Amino acid sequence: RLTHIPTGIVVQCQDQKSQLKNYDKALGVLRSRIYEMEYQKRIEAESKKRKTMVSTGDRSEKIRTYNYPQSRITDHRIGLTMYNLSSFMDGDLQDMINALQVAENTEKLKEGSIV
Repeated sequence: RLTHIPTGIVVQCQDQKSQLKNYDKALGVLRSRIYEMEYQKRIEAESKKRKTMVSTGDRSEKIRTYNYPQSRITDHRIGLTMYNLSSFMDGDLQDMINALQVAENTEKLKEGSIV
């Protein structure tokens, strides 16, 4: 009988007459169970990360609205509204880029990832 203390997994094997052979077999089963558990954790983490990167997939989901009569730009992902449409269209994008980077870094900090 083997117990992996960090995970609490217990394996018991009494197939052979030899205690050493039973120990070796139980150790192999324990290794495979721990490997499978870690593998599933890694797959779940990657899946969760992938889901956060990909949006809902709804094609009608708005990203940004350009309102020319009011000279307004609204980024719906982060809820930012700016009132300098002409300079934005001329290439002055740094304010929007900075706001998006701050929002992304904040999201990463919430998840516990390294920024």
